[in-house]
Amino acid sequence: MKISYDETVDALYIRFVDEPRQVITQRLTEDIAINYGPDGEVVGIEVLSAREHVFKKEDGLKVVLENLQAA
Repeated sequence: MKISYDETVDALYIRFVDEPRQVITQRLTEDIAINYGPDGEVVGIEVLSAREHVFKKEDGLKVVLENLQAA
């Protein structure tokens, strides 16, 4: 799994599959989308306006891993 954040556009992407895949995108809201592979597997989740939806203003850009090791 890879989590990336682009501060210039305030977008967060969580990628579950390492290799490139053709995807079908399903928008849950204007700012949140899920990318599915042809087999229905979740490839990634995109969150636009991440500071509003993911990161609390008082915490800043903080990510806590529980029961996982950072590579």
